[in-house]
Amino acid sequence: MPSPAEATSATAAKLLTWYDRHARELPWRVSPADRAAGTVPDPYRIWLSEIMLQQTTVEAVKPYFGRFVDKWPNVTALAAAETDDVMKAWAGLGYYSRARNLKKCADMVAGELGGRFPGRYDALIQLPGIGPYTAAAIAAIAFDQPEPVVDGNVERVITRLFAIATPLPAAKTEIKARVAEMLPAERPGDFAQAVMDLGATICTPRRPACLTCPLTDDCVALEAGDPELFPVKPAKAQRPARRGAAFVAVRDDGAVLLQKRPEGGLLGGMAEVPTTGWTARKDGETGVAAAPFPADWMRTGTASHVFTHFSLELTVYRANSVAHEAGDGGWWSTPDQLAGEALPTVMKKVIEAAIPGATQNRGRPPGKRR
Repeated sequence: MPSPAEATSATAAKLLTWYDRHARELPWRVSPADRAAGTVPDPYRIWLSEIMLQQTTVEAVKPYFGRFVDKWPNVTALAAAETDDVMKAWAGLGYYSRARNLKKCADMVAGELGGRFPGRYDALIQLPGIGPYTAAAIAAIAFDQPEPVVDGNVERVITRLFAIATPLPAAKTEIKARVAEMLPAERPGDFAQAVMDLGATICTPRRPACLTCPLTDDCVALEAGDPELFPVKPAKAQRPARRGAAFVAVRDDGAVLLQKRPEGGLLGGMAEVPTTGWTARKDGETGVAAAPFPADWMRTGTASHVFTHFSLELTVYRANSVAHEAGDGGWWSTPDQLAGEALPTVMKKVIEAAIPGATQNRGRPPGKRR
């Protein structure tokens, strides 16, 4: 009978064999074949993808990643970019503190580190926006360092493989220890990506494809009869619902009045139309009396959005033929500029509720509402 160390080593070998044949093709990834032939992953692309992938799906990230590397092909180019341009390119991807930290990290790597990312976990974790998971992922994938990498996909695979009954997040320590035990001396970066791919394509949250899994013979949860019981999660807390109002002012030439949110806090540094004082902890005013200035405001509908910790419903008002001065921190965005502004998704929903199509189509003035 093989020892526990031999068993985990055999499991890792099975997984790598599977990965060599079934690895996903991703724009930031070096394929197993190319890596075996000597192609080295680009740390910039690995870092950029890992920051974008935090709390976001692969399919959502792909077009953003493509636009970023086309515009800023390396960390020096990104460091030279204006912060507002980075925020505009990030608009719609969510979790906007990531974009602010992305720029800060690029500035530090380009300015203090000579344009080269450090190759070890303890140095990577000192950079802005890089936490324990991201530092481990960059060290393993870009530099082949033997770091245990644990994301949501890995948590699912490992809790099922070993039938870890401890609920998340308390189970994270045991999961990381199990991954560390399995890490092969050779190809730790490919191993990290292999576990991720297995979780994304076979060991899925619902209806895992166990019959095609390379680890079927090793999976304790499958042997027990129900892999979907893992990972064990605590009951979700109820998400509070907040309310407020948003005001879309439209000039005669179709321009929309925007302003910049404060740099700190939710949606920091992004563009918005004037709104009432809603936050994650309190409602804002919902009536037209809370409008930022007198105008012929008309209610055009509502815009709903779900944030991580609360949901929000904004009553949307629109005013036409507005001649109001933009004021400090505000500007009028013309129809050909609006789609390129750093508008978070909730603000795009607001503007669409007032002017359908305005945030998708460049160069076409929004028609007046009669």
